[in-house]
Amino acid sequence: MTHRQRIASIFAGKPADRPGFWLGCPSKEIATALYAHFAVTDDAGLRRAVDDDFRWIVTDKYYRHPEGKPIFDVMAGKGARQSLGDPGCFADCEDTAEVDRFDWPDPRYLDFDTIRSLAEGTSEYWRLGGTWSMFFHVVSDFFGMENYFIKMHTNPAVVHAVTRHVVDFYLQANRRAFAETGDIIDTFFLGNDLGTQRGTLISPEMFRRFILPYLKELIDQAKSYGKYVQMHSCGSVAALIPMLIDAGVDALHPLQARAEGMDARSLARQFRGKLVFVGGVDTQELLWRGTPQQVKDEIARLRDIFGQRWVISPSHEAILPEVPIANVIAMCEAATGKTLH
Repeated sequence: MTHRQRIASIFAGKPADRPGFWLGCPSKEIATALYAHFAVTDDAGLRRAVDDDFRWIVTDKYYRHPEGKPIFDVMAGKGARQSLGDPGCFADCEDTAEVDRFDWPDPRYLDFDTIRSLAEGTSEYWRLGGTWSMFFHVVSDFFGMENYFIKMHTNPAVVHAVTRHVVDFYLQANRRAFAETGDIIDTFFLGNDLGTQRGTLISPEMFRRFILPYLKELIDQAKSYGKYVQMHSCGSVAALIPMLIDAGVDALHPLQARAEGMDARSLARQFRGKLVFVGGVDTQELLWRGTPQQVKDEIARLRDIFGQRWVISPSHEAILPEVPIANVIAMCEAATGKTLH
């Protein structure tokens, strides 16, 4: 099968010759070492060398404001942000009119010429695209994380007002992305990290009130253009998965294997056949401390558990510098069934 045929079959719930494979996003140090190992000079060459099925083209990386402004100026003159808890520009806001007056971004400044150029030569692969649409994080940054969670209770109208503006930008940006570059997008890939190692950052009820309706708008929009939807969330999100499935999510990434409730057996028992599983190869212990044979043995075990609708990939898309190159290569070989040199 070709790369596209393989992943199309997996997303459609049909038999494929093997599970899919996505290398993820290796750190600069790991990527440089892999370039040297495979005698290639760039990411495209690396992915060809390891037989990667995917290419990821992120729309919102290419926002070109004429004055150099970021997409979302969450601090708006309050200084540099040092932590997730630093108060953003709406930390003390109690009035939705103040939210409406803010200088919100304009999707016309997205550079689609660059986006199209990045897709050249990728037609044989399965392509992830659209904006990252990380509205949960953006809204959190506008308040500061603790303030955000508190304001959900003390002033939900302001939280909804900020969320509405942020999501409206992503809806407009994705409308452009699907209309102007829809031919190079197979799956809409969006990310919002909603979990910790032990559970969700907010309760399922707060997720249902403040996140799910906006997430559903983004998903429905992508579906209206005929796109599959792949959702990224690190951490333990098992409690949210039924709502994600009902909202129309087709694939879940990255399956943080050591987070509570995210082990392969638990996920397969509850959701096998309802989702494409993307990830699950443990980066917290296995890829870091295991041997190449242990990596291969674990992938064989996961393959038996997850079945046909699985894309082999790290349990975090970033492969960090501490991971031995031999283990990365072992993952690639186990995924593709090929001996790599």
